[in-house]
Amino acid sequence: MEGHENNGFVGDSPSIPGQFRWSKPMEKDVAVHSNVSGDRRDSRSGDSVVTQTVTSSTASLDNEDSEAAKGRDQWGKGIEFLMSCIAMSVGLGNVWRFPFIALQNGGGAFVIPYIIVLLLVGKPVYYMEMIIGQFSSRGSVKVYDCAPAMRGVGYGQLFSVTALITYYSSLMALIGRYMYDSFKNPLPWAHCEPEWGTDCVDAVARQLGSSDGNGTDGVVKRISSSELYFKRVVLKEIDSIDDGIGLPDWQLTLFLCLSWSIVLLILIKGVRSAGKVSYFLALFPYLVMGILLVRACTLPGAIDGIVYFLKPQWDKILDPKVWYAAVTQCFFSLSICFGNIIMYSSYNKFRHNVHRDATIVTTIDTFTSLLAGCTIFGILGHLAHVVGSKDVGSVVKSGAGLAFISYPEAIAKFDVVPQAFSVLFFLMLFVLGIGSNVAMTSCVMTVIRDQFPKVKNWHAATVIALCGVGLGSIYVTPGGQYILTLVDHFGASFIALVLAIAELITIGWIYGVDRLCKDVEFMLGVRPNLYWRLCWKWITPLMMAAILIYNLVTLEPLTYQGYVYPTIAYDFGWSIAAFGLLQLPIWGTYAILKQDGKNWTEKLMNAFRPSKNWGPIDANLNQEYKKFINED
Repeated sequence: MEGHENNGFVGDSPSIPGQFRWSKPMEKDVAVHSNVSGDRRDSRSGDSVVTQTVTSSTASLDNEDSEAAKGRDQWGKGIEFLMSCIAMSVGLGNVWRFPFIALQNGGGAFVIPYIIVLLLVGKPVYYMEMIIGQFSSRGSVKVYDCAPAMRGVGYGQLFSVTALITYYSSLMALIGRYMYDSFKNPLPWAHCEPEWGTDCVDAVARQLGSSDGNGTDGVVKRISSSELYFKRVVLKEIDSIDDGIGLPDWQLTLFLCLSWSIVLLILIKGVRSAGKVSYFLALFPYLVMGILLVRACTLPGAIDGIVYFLKPQWDKILDPKVWYAAVTQCFFSLSICFGNIIMYSSYNKFRHNVHRDATIVTTIDTFTSLLAGCTIFGILGHLAHVVGSKDVGSVVKSGAGLAFISYPEAIAKFDVVPQAFSVLFFLMLFVLGIGSNVAMTSCVMTVIRDQFPKVKNWHAATVIALCGVGLGSIYVTPGGQYILTLVDHFGASFIALVLAIAELITIGWIYGVDRLCKDVEFMLGVRPNLYWRLCWKWITPLMMAAILIYNLVTLEPLTYQGYVYPTIAYDFGWSIAAFGLLQLPIWGTYAILKQDGKNWTEKLMNAFRPSKNWGPIDANLNQEYKKFINED
C-alpha cells in the first residue's frame, strides 16, 4: 500500500529468465535520460551496458520523482514499501483462518489448489494493482481516471474497506483484552467459576469424555472453561438480538480506544511515519511465530498435530468447494481488490521494481500461512494428546474460536510459564492486526487527501480514528458478534467479489491489457510476457466470475451459531450491499454527464477513455509518456 527511494533496487531487471524482454522504445527513452546525467553510452552494445544505462537513468529520474514528491508523500526508502505490504497482507487470516480452512478442505492437498490459485489470481492481481498505483501515483478512487465511468469501483471498495475497519478494530480489542489477561496467574480461562454452572470443565484438566456433547441421548453437555470465559466474561454474549444488542463493555471499549490510538500515532505523518514502523510490524510476528513453533515441536503430540494438518486428503482435491475456498482465502488473505495495494504503491517512486515486490509478498504470505498452520496445529496436537484424543480435529474451533478458545485452552495446559507463551501469542496477533488496520486506514486517508489536498495527515487520521471508536463500540456490545457477522457478510465479503470483477474488467478490458503493458514498458523498461497478459485479460476475471456465480448458487440465509436473524437484520444487510454496489451506476452516470461531447454517444465513449491528465503525476514524465504512447 505505498511510494519511495529505491534502496539500490530501482531499475533492476526481473531475475526470472524469459519473464520480460527489453523494449526498443524504452532503450530510446533511457538514452535520453542517460545523456542528461552525463553518462553517454551506446545502449545497443550489450546487456551489461543496457543495465548500466538503466541505472544511470534511474539516478537522473530521482530528481523528477523528488519534484513530484513535493505535492505527494513518498516512502522514505523502497524497503519500507515492501515491509508495509508484508504487514498488510500477512494478517489475522493467516493465523486463524488459513489453518482451519486448509484442514476442512483436504489438509496438505489444499495447498495444491491454493498455489495454483495464487499463480492465476493472487499474484497477477497483486502485480497489476502495484503497477497501476505506482504508474499513476493516485489512490484507490482517483486511479480510475483511466476510465472515469468506472470510478464507482473505487468508491465501492472504499465503502467496503470502511466497513472492514469498523469491525476489525473490535477484533483488536478482543486480542488486547486477552493479552492483558495473559499476565494473570493462573490464566483466567484455565479454571471454571462457580457462576458458570456444573457443566463447566477446567481447561487444565479437560479429559476425553468431558468434551462438548450435544446434550441428547442422556449425554451431559460439558463445556470447556476457555469457551465459557470467552463467551460469558469477554463477550458477555447474549442468546439473540431480538431485544437489542446491549451496551458496550467498558473494558473492551478501552482496548478499542488503545488500538485506534496506536494506529493514529503510526499514521500521524502518513506513509512517512508508517514506513518507519513497518519494519517492526512486518518482522516481529515472525520472531514470535518462530519461538512458538520451536516450543510446539518440543511438546508431546505436537508432531501428530502437524501431520494431521499437512496430511493430504486427495479425495477432496476435485471438490468445487475446495477450489472455492482456495480462491476466497487467497483473495482475502492478500487483500487484493480492496484498494489498499493501489494506495500503498501510489507512494512509490516511478521506477521502483514492483514485480520483485509482488513476487516476494505473495510468496511470503503463502509461506506464513503454512508456518502458522504448523505452529497452531503443533500446539493443538499437544492439546489432543493431553485430553487423550487421537482426533486433533475434535479440539479445533473454527475462525475466531481457534484464537480465543482452542489455542488459549492448549496454552493453559503448558507446565512451564504458560503466561509467557500466551502473552507472546496475543502480542503477535495484535501486531498482525495493527499492520492490516494501518493499511486500511491509510487507504481511506489517501482518498480524503487526494480529494482535499489541504487536509493534513493527522487531521484525516484523527477523524477516522474517532469515527472508528464510535462505530467499533457497536461490536463490543453483548450482541456485537451478531452485527459483526452481518456486516462482514454483506459489507465486505459479498460486494468485494462483485467489485473485484468490475476492477478486473476495467483495467483488463476497458483500459486494456495492451495499454497496461505499454505503461509497464515505459515505467520499468520491460514488457509483461504472455503469462501476465492471459491472466489479466482472461484467466483471472473468469475465475473470479465463476467464484461469484458459485457463491450466488450456493447462497443460504446468513446465521450466527444457528441463530436466524430477524427480517429487519437481513434488510439492513442487503441495504449495506446495495449501497456499495450502487456506487457503480451512480458514479458512472455522473462521469458521463460531466464529459465533453457533442452528443450523448460521444459523452458515453469519452467516459470510458482515460482522462486528459491520466499518466505519471510528474509533469515531465507525463509529457514523455504521451509522446511514447503516440509514437508507439
